[in-house]
Amino acid sequence: MGDILENGKSYMAQVKSILIIDDDPLFLLLVKKTIMKYELAKNISAFSNGLEAFDAIKQSINDQANLPDIILLDINMPIMDGWEFLDEFLPLLEKITKKISIYIATSSIAEDDKRKAKTYPTIKDYLLKPIDQPILNRIIEAHLQQL
Repeated sequence: MGDILENGKSYMAQVKSILIIDDDPLFLLLVKKTIMKYELAKNISAFSNGLEAFDAIKQSINDQANLPDIILLDINMPIMDGWEFLDEFLPLLEKITKKISIYIATSSIAEDDKRKAKTYPTIKDYLLKPIDQPILNRIIEAHLQQL
């Protein structure tokens, strides 16, 4: 995994859009900077709670090209937490043809949270913060392989 060679030039795998849903401003800053530094995505969106993210996704449902390729979702947030977001988002998937990869990105080491994540078939992985460039690259490569 890592760099891809094309015409003798090396570049990192890239997706069109990553959505980060997390209320931690430091985590948001670090992940955004990492994505931009390594050019892992063309567009980065971020919301500090699940409700704002859900509303944005609902507005884009008719123009699925604007939906994210990858969602990094925190569990513990104000207003609407990650579990509530998933419960609202999953029924929308019936109307979405675009492949969206969802990853839990959390600081929670609670076994209950890990078990609960496994009950959602749409969750690709349960990742503990911090999320660094090698982890982001692995997420993007996994997403691109399933297309």
